Amino acid sequence: MVGLRVSDAVRAAIADGAPVLALESTIFTHGLPRPRNLDVALEAEERVRSAGVVPATIGVVHGVPTVGLTADEIERLSTSAGVVKASLRDLAVAAVKGLSAGTTVAATAYLAHRAGVRVFSTGGLGGVHRGAQQTFDESADLSTLATLPLVVVSAGVKSILDIPLTLERLETLSLAVVGYRTTDYPGFYIADSGHDIEYSVHSPAEIADIARQRDALGIASTLLVANPVAVEHELPPALHDDVLTRALAAAEASGVTGHDTTPFLLDCFQRETAGRSLDVNVEVYRGNVALGAEIALVLAAAP
Repeated sequence: MVGLRVSDAVRAAIADGAPVLALESTIFTHGLPRPRNLDVALEAEERVRSAGVVPATIGVVHGVPTVGLTADEIERLSTSAGVVKASLRDLAVAAVKGLSAGTTVAATAYLAHRAGVRVFSTGGLGGVHRGAQQTFDESADLSTLATLPLVVVSAGVKSILDIPLTLERLETLSLAVVGYRTTDYPGFYIADSGHDIEYSVHSPAEIADIARQRDALGIASTLLVANPVAVEHELPPALHDDVLTRALAAAEASGVTGHDTTPFLLDCFQRETAGRSLDVNVEVYRGNVALGAEIALVLAAAP
């Protein structure tokens, strides 16, 4: 029984102390339509390589959790039917059942850490869902990242979630959050969610220094880097707020609850913005991948 497969390129880079950047797979298995999903996945890997960093795209291939998918494996996960979404709790089940899966932030972060990868770029984090006071609906991303000493770059959490409650949970879980050149916490589709965070950082070197100091203190939680989408690529805030208000009302009117809420709201955003939200999603990811690669380079230069 295979616990984890690490590609030769990733294994060699880690052994040599070379920079490696982890990338998730749910963005191309579940987050983007075909064939754009495959294009974005392969482009992200090429961006990382062009920066002098080894990409480690993570997923599950026929039951085998894999750190460092090949191009062929990325293509199969992008185009095959029956690919599931696996969070941390699902990895062992997927392994025994021989399933192929895109890995969520929680599962990707866990597998990256097991392989020795220190930096991970994603689009948006999971968080606390609206109405969680009654439903207890909270992403496993938060509790998982609270136990892993990584650096994770994201554009905050999607604005369809409860951002104030998410920030409260991050504090409770001792997850440090720094804004990249901002103290405005991003809302994925928009650069400023309307909520502030305490600290900003101004360079990949400063981020790497914080991570090293965290490790020296024996703190085992992730450093979250909130990297807002460039203002020229965000959804216009007025359009965003209007679509969100109408999408939430439609979900309530349709009786959509629980795990069905997020895909319902995201579908509303895609439909009501004529696909513009998908363009923002891609720009968010590109920005986070670029910043993650820079951080990985600095950490590897002086570990």
